[in-house]
Amino acid sequence: MSNYRHILVAVDVTEEAVDVLARAMLIAQKNDATLSLITVVRPLTYAYTGIEVAGLAAAAIDFERQAKASVEKTLSRLCEAHDLQPANTLVAIGTPATAIKNQATAIDAELIVLGSHGKHGLGLLLGSTANGVLHGADCDVFTVRIGAD
Repeated sequence: MSNYRHILVAVDVTEEAVDVLARAMLIAQKNDATLSLITVVRPLTYAYTGIEVAGLAAAAIDFERQAKASVEKTLSRLCEAHDLQPANTLVAIGTPATAIKNQATAIDAELIVLGSHGKHGLGLLLGSTANGVLHGADCDVFTVRIGAD
């Protein structure tokens, strides 16, 4: 196994994030590595592309701001509960796989840790976000199986 110095942990804001974070913390501890966290909020506008309704764009932007603020609070509590540095967190708005890969590149992460539900389609092997991160990541990717049936 490589000696990882910087690990990016991609979490959502569900209770499953704790399982993913716990696994990443074990890897970080064995490697004396820095942990950074990312959560990605999908833009509401993705769900309504092509719809031209007065005020919808402004409402979507406001909703995204509120969602981001809520997720930032949740991520802050997660950091506090696990004695992690809040300065090493990012809440991005965008496509999860792309945002995760971009952040890993930006911080020179050698490993990305994320959860995978793997329940449908190509997700029979990996979830869609995990599959998207795996293909095109410039570093190692470790998936934590969550919600196993």
